[in-house]
Amino acid sequence: MPTDKVLTSMGYKLGVTIGEGSYSKVKLASSKKHASQVAVKIVDRKKAPTEFVVKFLPRELEILRAVKHEYIVNVHELIDVGSGRIYIVMEPATTDLLQKIQEVSRISNDQARTWFSQIVSAVSHLHQKDIVHRDLKCENVLLTADNQVKITDFGFGRFASGYPELSTTYCGSVAYSPPEVLLGVPYDPKKYDIWSLGVILYVMVTGCMPFDDSNPSKLPRIQRKALVYTDGVVVEEPCRDLISYLLRFSPSSRPSITSVSQQPWMQ
Repeated sequence: MPTDKVLTSMGYKLGVTIGEGSYSKVKLASSKKHASQVAVKIVDRKKAPTEFVVKFLPRELEILRAVKHEYIVNVHELIDVGSGRIYIVMEPATTDLLQKIQEVSRISNDQARTWFSQIVSAVSHLHQKDIVHRDLKCENVLLTADNQVKITDFGFGRFASGYPELSTTYCGSVAYSPPEVLLGVPYDPKKYDIWSLGVILYVMVTGCMPFDDSNPSKLPRIQRKALVYTDGVVVEEPCRDLISYLLRFSPSSRPSITSVSQQPWMQ
């Protein structure tokens, strides 16, 4: 049955496509079930790699069912009609953090603190439930019409308690990946998330990436060096200290998510 007929039969009226990947797309939709518009992520299992269908997709759906938090995208309904497609009906956003940064060059200090605090709150909730994201990046931080953060895309998420339980799957985005993942050694997935938070915060307050990721094989060597800030970009010392703390080369010396929220810049 075509996508629109499946959703129409369930009371949804599809609108424009607002996002598209290799085997999924996101469309706006309206429904009498919901007071406002919703976003529908349509995942086509027939187009997706076997590993995604067998391993990553079931994990994502399990996490979405398990998580409710004000700064994590709210899923209204999961529809699996057995046709090869899955429909994830969720609250919509107006933009994402990367688009916002590209629009304004960089985020002001006060706004960055507000949004980063919301991101940390969401990740803290996940880590307390022993859930890791493993693909935290500006594109996966949605912003609603009232400027509230919503973490999304749990395609690489999993249940994991962290050290000494290590992960071995290489996943996520190179620019936001910590050195241990790029080096291919077993890693603590919670400390992976912490590193990614450091990259996100750096990008928010400077408008650029902290490391040149054009050659992934050289990236761990670059990540070992001291962070550089572009001339003319003013970043408060407590914020710089927090970024350096998050981006420590050794995962054991990075903070826990609880410790992040207690840092001076966050207060």
